[in-house]
Amino acid sequence: MKRVLRLLLIGFLGLLALVALAAALFAYFLYTPEPELPQLSGTLSKGTMDVAGLPRSYRTYVPKGLPKGAPLVLVMHGSGEGPQAIRVGTGYGFERLADAHGFAVAYPKSFGFDWNDCSTIGNTAVNGVRADDAAFLAALVDKLVGEIGVDPHRVFAAGVSNGGSMALRLALEQPTRYRAVAAALANVPAPQNFQCHPVGQPPSTMILNGTQDPLVPYAGGEINLLGLFYKGGEVISSTASAQYLAKRAGITGEPQVSLTPTTQGERVEHTRWQGPDGRTEVELVTLHGAGHGLPQPWARRPRLLGPSPMEPNGPALIWAFFARQAR
Repeated sequence: MKRVLRLLLIGFLGLLALVALAAALFAYFLYTPEPELPQLSGTLSKGTMDVAGLPRSYRTYVPKGLPKGAPLVLVMHGSGEGPQAIRVGTGYGFERLADAHGFAVAYPKSFGFDWNDCSTIGNTAVNGVRADDAAFLAALVDKLVGEIGVDPHRVFAAGVSNGGSMALRLALEQPTRYRAVAAALANVPAPQNFQCHPVGQPPSTMILNGTQDPLVPYAGGEINLLGLFYKGGEVISSTASAQYLAKRAGITGEPQVSLTPTTQGERVEHTRWQGPDGRTEVELVTLHGAGHGLPQPWARRPRLLGPSPMEPNGPALIWAFFARQAR
């Protein structure tokens, strides 16, 4: 009897050790404290609409006293997330910028787990039904132009991770609707993984990627996490993605390259292709030593996603790019 009790005790203690180890690993690799909600002037609202018979949802942030004719920035979340996750993941950075610079922000929600971007691989269906996310975003823009009075000629689209991939689809398939597009933590799918139908010349586009991204490889290859989780098909490199967009935009000249150091010792490399008209540009922002997370100064990302520098301010870089196009 004593032996049985001893074995049970050993087993129980072993189980407790495993639970403690699992909790420690979770805390180390996955847990990150949320950024503090800043004091904002405006109103965050929830909205719904039907598009092609399917219910769609979104959130909007409108600064207090926003005048008619202000710009609109769509911000698209990553796989399996939603509007609140991208707000937290960016440190509420776009809302801080909206207050400071006077624009509205919209956070649309994908229909499936993934946005149906240019990749042939993705979990985009719900109960066997697929939605056209690009059509939803276009309808959302039209709705907000009417309701908020934003300028239809100053509509910008930004996305992070799978949302960045969706932003690239908008640049390729709806180039006249968006003044400029920014894709963070995303590359153009490889030819065998490409399903978009590009039309015309894309608008000015920024790609912002980290060289130590463990999910979306900066140098190209298969999207996966540790070779086990979330496989998203093959993509070309960040440099090749920017070159592809520059070629489609009719930009043939050599890019200008500049380096900016951060206070943390990392390098931010800007490679910029300028169009002959002086208006269209493609910019690749290379975050040397950064992982799969849009840098911002308010909170770190999980260690599982690679190095998490607090600089540069990713949302601010994106808005500066958009503001340059608006001029």
